[in-house]
This record gives sequence, C-alpha cells and structure tokens, in this order.
Amino acid sequence: MKTFAIHTLGCKVNSYESEAYIEKCLQLGYKQVDFKDKSDIYLINTCAVTNTAASKSRQKIHQAITQNPHAFIAVVGCYSQAEAANIEKMEGVNAVVGSDQKQTFLDSLDTLVEKHQKINYVHELNTIPQFEDLHIERFVRHTRAYLKIQDGCNQFCSYCIIPYTRGRERSLEEDKAIEIAKKLVSNGHHEIVLSGIHTGRYGRGIHSDLPSLLNKLLEIQGLDRIRISSIEMNEVSDALLDLMEKHPQIARHLHIPVQACSDSVLKRMNRPYDMRQFMKRIEEIRQKLPHISISTDIIAGFADESEEEFEETLKNAKMCRFSFMHVFPYSKRDQTVASKMKQIHGTIRKQRAHELCELSDVMKREYSNSWISKSCEVLVETCKGENCMGHSSEYLPVMFKGDASLVGHIVRVVIHEVNDSGCLGSLEG
Repeated sequence: MKTFAIHTLGCKVNSYESEAYIEKCLQLGYKQVDFKDKSDIYLINTCAVTNTAASKSRQKIHQAITQNPHAFIAVVGCYSQAEAANIEKMEGVNAVVGSDQKQTFLDSLDTLVEKHQKINYVHELNTIPQFEDLHIERFVRHTRAYLKIQDGCNQFCSYCIIPYTRGRERSLEEDKAIEIAKKLVSNGHHEIVLSGIHTGRYGRGIHSDLPSLLNKLLEIQGLDRIRISSIEMNEVSDALLDLMEKHPQIARHLHIPVQACSDSVLKRMNRPYDMRQFMKRIEEIRQKLPHISISTDIIAGFADESEEEFEETLKNAKMCRFSFMHVFPYSKRDQTVASKMKQIHGTIRKQRAHELCELSDVMKREYSNSWISKSCEVLVETCKGENCMGHSSEYLPVMFKGDASLVGHIVRVVIHEVNDSGCLGSLEG
C-alpha cells in the first residue's frame, strides 16, 4: 500500500482543494501519513499571498525532498502558479500544478505516480476558461464541510498577488453546487461553509448571485447551517440581509475584510469604499441583525503608512466594534502596485500588528461577554469525556458538558461565563 502525505498552506479555498486531493488518494487505496513522516507521495498545497507564505511553501517542498528523495512530489496552488519555472527546476519535484487542471492532475495521479512522471500543469491565467469543479463527497476529519463556489478575483487591490495567481472571477454552476451540497449533507455534514476567493461575487458570468444560490441551498433537508466564509462590504446586499433575517439557518457571522481603517490608506490599497461608507453599512447590518458577529481582516504597516494614518486605523477600528480581527503585517509582493511604494520598516510593521492584535483581544472579549446569560445554537465538533466543544452561529467557541452522541449536531447552549479559551455554558433545558 502506497502512503501519501499532504501539507496545506493558505486560505479556506486551499483547504477545500486539499480535501479533494485527500479523497482521491484514499479512493486509489493510498494510506495517509503525517507530513513529517517518510512517504511515497507528498502533496504540497502552496500559498503566495505573503512572503512568509511563499517561504513556507518552499520550506515544505525541501522538507519533502529531504525526507524521501525517491518520493513522488507534487507542488500545487498559488505559489506553483507564480513560480512554476523555478519549482520545475527543483531536483525531486515531479508535478507542478497551478490554478487550473487540478482535476486533470487528480484523474491522472495513479498513472503519474506509477511512472514517476515529471509534468507541468501550469498555464497562462488568461487561458483559464471556466470554474473547475473538484468532486468532494465528504470531509473525513471535520463536522462542517466547505463548498468552493467561486474562484479568481477582478479587484486588483494594490497589495494583492491573488489576481496574478488565481486568475479572473469564475463561479460554480448552481445545479452543481446543489448536487455537491446534497452529497455532503447525506454524508453527515449539517453545516456547509461557502468559500471562494471572492465569495460575495458568486454568480458573475453565469446569470446568478449569492442570494439566489442561498435560496436553493436552504431547501436542502438536513442542512442546518450555511456559513459564508468571507465577503466584501460592497457585496453585502439588501437581498442578502433580508435572507439572513428571514432564515436563521444562515450563520449570524459575516467576516468582512476592511484591510485598513484610514481613508488615505484605503485609497492607496485601491479598496472600493471609504470608512464613512464602511461604518454606515455596519450599522445598517446591525439594525437588521442586532446580535450578529462582524469580524475582519486588517493589514498593519501598509506601504507608506504614517503614524497619523495608523492612529486613525486604531480609532476607527474601535468604532467598528468588530467581534475579532485577523491581523497581518504588510508583506510586499512582486508584481503588485504597492511593491513600488515606499515601504515601512519591519520593526514598525510588527509593532503596529501587535497593537492591533491587542485591540482584537479586547474586542473579542467584549463581544463574547455580551452573550453571558443568553443562549446560542452550537454545532458540536468534539467531545472528550463529558467536555464538548463547538462553534455557535456567531462563530463563538463554546464549551459545555455533554456526550459524544452530540458530535455533528446543533444544540442550544446557555452562556454562563467567558475565559481565554472561549465561552462556557450548559445545555439549555
């Protein structure tokens, strides 16, 4: 029996695609082992969104080569698309797969492994014609399932390399999305997370949109919760909010990347809003859905960010009252507009990231405390003995007493207190 090991870097889209690789390898009769172990096959699903991600991608490639120089090694994903020629030259790498032809690679995998064939599946982005459907029926190690419905980006923010590694926007046809969702539900997944590079722009080019897809997903029996992985503020439509208000099955959590809270920085980033528009829309969302969790991504130390601009970001972020923030020190990427701007010293970037992380911790505690004495619906993910853990619709981590029969189901929990690990509660009733 051949063994395989996989390492995934980057976003939820990569996580989804890695599940397709795992599912295919298991179907072929391969046995999965830990990436740090010697294996016959190594799959490295790479990321290139930051210099750190690109560096980690290279490290994992070298780790695989060192652990077994005779293994079949496949490097897939965004870093492969960006650095295909350099990866192909690496002694020991067999397959390089970019932003398309992933299903073709999987369909040929057994033959490629047997022949120890060397192949390059990377093509120019402008030749990628449509959404590539990777077939996934079950997420073996997870209670919730991801469903990739969109790929690519047309926005070209000045700091972002994604349009150059993922290509232009494309979407999964509605009927295929429903078919995959039904299969996932039939295999025991009660929550599905809709993911994409630009999820809120789902449907462009196929005469559909996100509310249309959600309406159809809501009709699936046994699908208790639908979560939107991330969405841009200008894509949070009134139709989407009306649908969320009417159907509690749609998770009460929106992750809306702001990236900066200073108008002048947002302009340099080429973001499609200013802070007045952003904060006004947040208040409109909260009026419609009072207890909703709104989280965000924010970049610290963007190119040419002054002390005054950073202070403005801190002040406005506090006013937004996010439930938490994912903070990233700015990382210059070649090919982007921002790479040609004046750069902030790394020490300053790290210090500003630290301040934003501290603010995020305060916001997270404040939002969690607002749930004390209230009940919420929790998807139970793990139970060890009597201790169960899961996430609420609002993406609060919740711990309570229960038993293993609850895993994979949604239960109602009353929150009693909050600590550094999350919310502590008990089953309602």
